[in-house]
Amino acid sequence: MVPAPRARRGIRHPWTALLTASAAAVLAGAASIAAMGEWVTDAPQRVLALLGFRLDPLTGLIRPPHATTIRLLVAAADADTLDRAIGDFLQQRKSPAQGRKIVAVDGKTLRGSHTAGRTATALIAAMTHSGEVLAQRQIDGKSNEIPAFAPLLDGIDLNGAVVTADALHTQRDHAAYRHERGAHYLAVVKRNHPGLHERVPGLPRPDIRLDHIEHTRAHHRDEIRRLKTVTFAHIDYPHARQALQVVRWRGDLGTGELTIRRIYLVTSLPPGAAGGSELAAWIRGH
Repeated sequence: MVPAPRARRGIRHPWTALLTASAAAVLAGAASIAAMGEWVTDAPQRVLALLGFRLDPLTGLIRPPHATTIRLLVAAADADTLDRAIGDFLQQRKSPAQGRKIVAVDGKTLRGSHTAGRTATALIAAMTHSGEVLAQRQIDGKSNEIPAFAPLLDGIDLNGAVVTADALHTQRDHAAYRHERGAHYLAVVKRNHPGLHERVPGLPRPDIRLDHIEHTRAHHRDEIRRLKTVTFAHIDYPHARQALQVVRWRGDLGTGELTIRRIYLVTSLPPGAAGGSELAAWIRGH
């Protein structure tokens, strides 16, 4: 827990109010500590009261904290602990799940965090496909997303969920971890797994029927996506039960240019556990 820094004129505001105000300032568009302090200073009395700030007993008014107080608090807060607290809060407030829980794991770089003397700040996040953030961690500057995968998901209930991720996380340890947590996976197969990448494209043969086809037109593009799935008895990847092939035809309505892309995946879901339309939606939703 972070102790609340002392604000101006001896008023000690709860640190929770300070953190809440800082988050509210960011949501309102503040992109720096100074901007966060200015937002809090200019906030109406009723907003400060809702955020949990205390009245000055002498004046009956809420004196907002100085920007320095906000800066000291943000600097003192442990980022991982704060991320866990916010993730737990969001999980408690999320609406009741409809059907199977789908969790996407993906990395991102904080906009504006790169400077001349510092590399950009990288994060890894877990979120639902509807956009609710469940957990987030900062990536060690000397590492990558792979070691942070399991710690990120440790605090999330994964029982019965499907966890999607990009090809970087098509790791044997990650597949085993999800299985141990009672979850399934959709894992993208690329050249970082040469043996798997060599075998999987040959599984959904041309004579296998389509499981799903979708035709959309938006953003000046005409797109057709086709999905095939095939079951196999054994493949050298933990708990894999099916291979998937997605073929996407995308035509630019302005230039007439046509691009064709093939994506291959493996999943631990057994045949019949999810229909073609569900699988296609989860792949596209990631």
